[in-house]
Amino acid sequence: MSRERRFYVDSAQVDEVAEVLRDRLVHGVTTNPTILERAHRSSADSPALYARWISEGAEEVFFQAWGDSIQTLLHTAHGILALGPKVVVKVPATRAGFAAAADLSRGGATVLLTAVYSPAQALVAASLGVRYVAPYLGRMQDRGLDGIAEISVMTALVADTGTDVLAASLRSPEAIVALAAVGVSYFTAAPAVILAMLQHELSESSNAEFEAAVARGHFRAHSQH
Repeated sequence: MSRERRFYVDSAQVDEVAEVLRDRLVHGVTTNPTILERAHRSSADSPALYARWISEGAEEVFFQAWGDSIQTLLHTAHGILALGPKVVVKVPATRAGFAAAADLSRGGATVLLTAVYSPAQALVAASLGVRYVAPYLGRMQDRGLDGIAEISVMTALVADTGTDVLAASLRSPEAIVALAAVGVSYFTAAPAVILAMLQHELSESSNAEFEAAVARGHFRAHSQH
């Protein structure tokens, strides 16, 4: 059975996000506290960011809950969920995070368990009804792990469970293609990586030839007959 592919933009730089949303290149927007900080944003900006991105066409917007206890995670998660129906709450894959994710999922929330680094974590997440798990490919590779192989196992373990792998920390088009080849369907990456996927030097040179033919008048003359 064929499966859809989804791309998300991993950024809080509003102008860059607006570009890929405007061109309908992505399904939604993913953020975390680090991404918000890099864009000189904070959790206080979440309502305005959510409203803007939904108005620009995002189907899902991800914000991350925070806190060092189950109760604090749940409190901040419910604040995120109050933003609107297209919000997804991210919860870190910690001991407290798993418990919070279980509670939120049972309550009908759309939850992503983030910073998942082992197939065992993905398997438990699927048993809890978590909608997405997000392994960080680039960080896995930085630690010397075979991230493609590990994420391939995660994908197999959660197949047909209602949980999907949403791969993150994707630094190149080649990394995304490698993950797609082992069954991953959902990807989030920085705007520059998304745009790089559209480009190839032969596509550019071929288009230059097409445009040159138009400029010489052959295409225009032909279309008039």
